[in-house]
Order: sequence, then structure tokens, then C-alpha cells
Amino acid sequence: MSTQQILEKAKQWLVAPFDATTQEKVQKLIDNNDNNLTESFYKDMEFGTGGMRGIMGVGTNRINQYTLGRATQGLANYLHQTFPDKELKVAIAFDCRHNSKSLAKIVADVLTANNIRALLFEDLRTTPELSFAVRHLACDAGIVLTASHNPPEYNGYKVYWNDGGQIVPPHDKKIIEEVNSVNFDKINFKANENLLSIIGKEVDDAFNKASVANGTFNTPNRNKLKIVFTSLHGTSIMSVPKVLKMAGFKDVHIVKEQEKPDGDFPTVASPNPEEPAALKMATDLAEKIGADIVIGTDPDSDRLGIAVRNLENKLVLLNGNQTMAVMTDYLIKQWHEDGRLNGNQFVATTIVSTNLIEKIAQSYNVVTKVCLTGFKWIADLIREAEGEQEFIGGGEESFGYMVGDFIRDKDAVTATLLACEIAANAKNNNSTIYKELLNLYSKHGYYKEYLISLTKKGMDGAQQISQMMVDMRNSPLKNIDGSPVEFLFDYESSICTNLLTGEKTAIDLPKSNVLIYQTKDGTKVAARPSGTEPKIKFYFSVNLPLEKTEDATIVDKLLTQKIDRIIKEMQLN
Repeated sequence: MSTQQILEKAKQWLVAPFDATTQEKVQKLIDNNDNNLTESFYKDMEFGTGGMRGIMGVGTNRINQYTLGRATQGLANYLHQTFPDKELKVAIAFDCRHNSKSLAKIVADVLTANNIRALLFEDLRTTPELSFAVRHLACDAGIVLTASHNPPEYNGYKVYWNDGGQIVPPHDKKIIEEVNSVNFDKINFKANENLLSIIGKEVDDAFNKASVANGTFNTPNRNKLKIVFTSLHGTSIMSVPKVLKMAGFKDVHIVKEQEKPDGDFPTVASPNPEEPAALKMATDLAEKIGADIVIGTDPDSDRLGIAVRNLENKLVLLNGNQTMAVMTDYLIKQWHEDGRLNGNQFVATTIVSTNLIEKIAQSYNVVTKVCLTGFKWIADLIREAEGEQEFIGGGEESFGYMVGDFIRDKDAVTATLLACEIAANAKNNNSTIYKELLNLYSKHGYYKEYLISLTKKGMDGAQQISQMMVDMRNSPLKNIDGSPVEFLFDYESSICTNLLTGEKTAIDLPKSNVLIYQTKDGTKVAARPSGTEPKIKFYFSVNLPLEKTEDATIVDKLLTQKIDRIIKEMQLN
């Protein structure tokens, strides 16, 4: 879009239906004529298959009352088309971010203006509780305002369907079509307060009770596990301490400096539990008091980071694949010991996650279903299997896990409880989570994963990301660290090509802009542009046998060196 086109687009925001405050802010952008004007208007913020996420501010490419109003008007239109004779209900939650509460009320206003009952949480709540509430309250849809672990200037908007999972085909594309057809002057902001219901404690109590029921397995001596927990200024403070207490974990130490919800996230550079720096206050406290386990959650409490003690008694942060492997093995084992496995169960993982999950499930004769990245696809697997197969648990490498099917999105509340349950059980057996992980490696192979995330901001960044994917498709790698590439999985074309024989087979998954290389020696390299951030992500997975757990350090070093060679080979360093 040319500079003149951007200017003309911005000028449309200087008149009604945009309010005086918005008009004033847009005029300032025009007067300054800097890059902020371009970034705010060079495109419309996309309502994608998972909703929207972006920087707050005025403009078509920003999160504000009008872009969220447009999204909600489109959703309202689609709900009326889909359920024409129904009294519609939509649950709404929001996290600790700036403007989340006021924007959530605006979203509720648009819904009630369109004759849809809005069930709005009284204050901030976790994303998993919103997913739970949709089904618990028999809603037709759900909305949560959150930008997960993004910087403070971001906010976002995610839509859930009546099964409690995020929207998937066919609803996602049809909702997008409706949203895109809404002009800003067609948004109905005139609220009908009679259709607004404020929800809170009743849903909290039901959610917490269900979390404890799904995340615990009668492990004794829970009060002997010393836990350090940090909410990283986010919403999990509303739920996690309560469910831990309800389950009998009494020796819980909360990082006080990070306990209060705060959209500025003042004690961390990023409220991302993937990053060791985000958990430093928690690990420092854990070292001070001799804690067994450290857990931190992101602002909307759907992802968690876990630090446990290694063989040298030092705290180490597990990655998402490691956490998922330990949790999946533990859950299946509990189902097995309870006599609940009958061949009709499954676990789930995603295409960019570790293959170790399949090895673990296979050892119990449990099916593993592999889907695209994102928990909405795991929720879709559950919905498709309802009444025929039972879902045990599942997750992906991005530090998220889902325990059972009572929630249809990643759930750091119940996963925190499960992590503590596993740690307490291990402690009863003179073991640790780390030792349990090494036992899995010894049994199934030592799998090591690594992620590189390259940020490419703005219009130029988006073009660079697009070109990187084009280059990798048109000129695929032939060898990776000396091992021939056997398979190229292109999820956008839905074709898997055997590069050694030329044979092509269809991929039976929805299309997605993801490429995965798989070599003869079992190495996996995936490339995927993020759907919510200006990033392209590269996922690496390598493996070697682990003959005995005492060799773990040596094998880990060999795998680290292998990953380093691959990164250098691909010129990603």
C-alpha cells in the first residue's frame, strides 16, 4: 500500500462512527507522519483462524474498540445465522493486560446489542476457565481477551465454539468472512444491559473442583513436596493456589513480587515461562528454601514452565517436550493401573513436537493422534472422537498441556497440579521428575529438541518471512548434518514427498504453512511462521539411544553439538 493510500485510509477515521478521542489520536499520527501511521493503517488486522493479536492503539492494524467491535459484530452475525431460533449465550473472560476489562465490556455490549446474552466474568480469569465455562454454562461460543506472553503493548481476542475449543473449520473461515464483511459503521454498540450477566464464584468453584478431580491420583504425602509458584503478574493467581490447597499441597511458596496481576509485567523482560530469565525470581527463592519444584505460568495461564532438580541437585528448566513426555507417561500409567485402558483411548500431540510421545504411548498400546500446531486441533480431535474414544491427555512443545477433556484448550492450572502430583509421587519413591525423564530416555531413546524464533516486524518483516518459506519449498535441503533428507512434509500443499524415491503421498490434515524435513537418522527440522506474532520459528529434534542413565550428560552433549551443526549449516545463527 502506498503512502498516499495509507493517508487516505487514516483520514476515514477522522469522522463518525469513530469517536472524538479516536479522531484526535489519528490526527496526531497524520501530523507526525511517521512510521506509526504506516504500521497502524497499512493493513486491516486479520481476524485469523484463532482470532486476533496485536499492538493496542488506533487504526485498522491495531487492537481497539472498533477492530474488536467489528470482530464481535461478525461473530454475532454468524451465530444468528447458525442458530436462527435459539436464545444465544456467549461467555467472556479477560486477563491482566491494560484495557482488557474495558474492552471486554465493549465486546459484551456488542453482543447484547445483537440480542445475545453475554456472560461476563466479574474480573480477570484464566483462559482454561473460559474454555470450561463455555461447556459448563451451555454457551454457544466464548471469547477471551488476552495476548498470552506478548509484550505489555499487546492485546488479543480468541473465539471458542460451543465445545469449549477454539474455532476450527468450517466455523473459523465462515466467521472470518462475516467479520471481513462488516463495515465499521455497521457495528452495533448500543448495549442491552438486560442481556448482561456477571459470572464468577459459581464457575470458579466448579472449575477448581474439576481441575482437582482430573489432575490428582490419590498420591500420599503431598504436604511434603516443597513448591515455589509464580504467576508472573498474570491470572493464574486466581486459581492455582486454590487448587493446590484443595489437593493437599500445603508447602507452597508464592513469589510475592510477581503475585499481583499487572499488565506492565514490571519484574520481567517478558512474562514467558519458556525463558529462564522469567523464572529467575522463582528459582532464586527455590534455592533459598530448598524447594523440590518451581512452576511459573504465563499471563492468561494456559502455558507453564517447570524447573526441577537434576542429578547434581541443581534446578534446570524443562522444555515443553520434556514436560509433555513426563505428563503423558504418568497419565497413561495411572489409567493402566486403574484398569481403565481398553484400546479405546488416545493421546494427542502436534506435528512440530517430539516423536517421543508416540514411543511412550506405543509402549502401552495407546494410540497417538498427531495434528497441526495449536490446541484447537487437539480439541477438534476430542470432539470428533466423542462417544467412541477417550482422551487421556496431550500437548505440544510450546509449554502447554491438556489433562483430560473437561477443558478443550491448554490448561496451566490443571497441568501445574499434575506436575506437583508427579513430583510428589516421585519423591515418595526416592526419585524426581528429572530421574523419571531419564528413565523415559533410557527406555525409548534420548530425544532433544530446540527452537529458534526469528522476529521480523512490520511490512518488510512479513515479506522476509514469506520469502524464507518460498525458498525452503523451491530449494529443499538434500542433507542435514550428513544424513540424507528422506521426507519433506509440505502442509500447505498437503503433500509428503520422499526425496529419495520421488514418491508423493497425501497429508490428511488441514492446510497450514508448515514445512518439515525428516532425515534417515530420525532428525526432524520444521519451519513455521507464527500465526500470532511477527516471527518465523524453526524446530529441531534429534535423538540417540541412551544405554544407561549415567550416560545422559554425554549423550546430551552429542545431541547439542548436532543441533549446533544443523543451525550453522542452515545459516540460522
